[in-house]
Amino acid sequence: MRKEIEVFIELSEGAVMPTYANEGDAGMDVYALEDIIITPMDTKIIPTGIKVAVPDGYEIQVRPRSGISYKTPLRISNSPGTVDAKYRGDVGVIITNTSVYNPREEYLIDEKGNKQGTYKIRKGDRIAQIVLQEVPKIKFNKIDNIKDIEGDRNGGFGSTGI
Repeated sequence: MRKEIEVFIELSEGAVMPTYANEGDAGMDVYALEDIIITPMDTKIIPTGIKVAVPDGYEIQVRPRSGISYKTPLRISNSPGTVDAKYRGDVGVIITNTSVYNPREEYLIDEKGNKQGTYKIRKGDRIAQIVLQEVPKIKFNKIDNIKDIEGDRNGGFGSTGI
């Protein structure tokens, strides 16, 4: 059985409590609080209607739902987003519609085919997932040459191929 960490949550009127879709899932689905239209190349903050008090030493990460990323041109712009332990404001999900043109049609996020155009997110749609992560505090130790530290694999940014 997994350890449970208590996180206090406040729900706005009409908001849906985040839920696990399946036993053992890492992420909880979060839901749109209202209908939002996102036109091509537009970015919107989708309100969830939740406020949380994350314990010190933790963060909540806001991540994409794989189905939306696969089936639509909608992307969470700052993925993963972070809800810090001391933040008590509204949790919103920043979504960009990466469609490059608008064929004057409107689609819903549960349609298949990764269609280009305007998307309507409906109140109650599952728009992202949240994951509680432990966040240790960094203590930097300044040195003169980082190569003196054992473990350098000598590579980066494509060094292992594409």
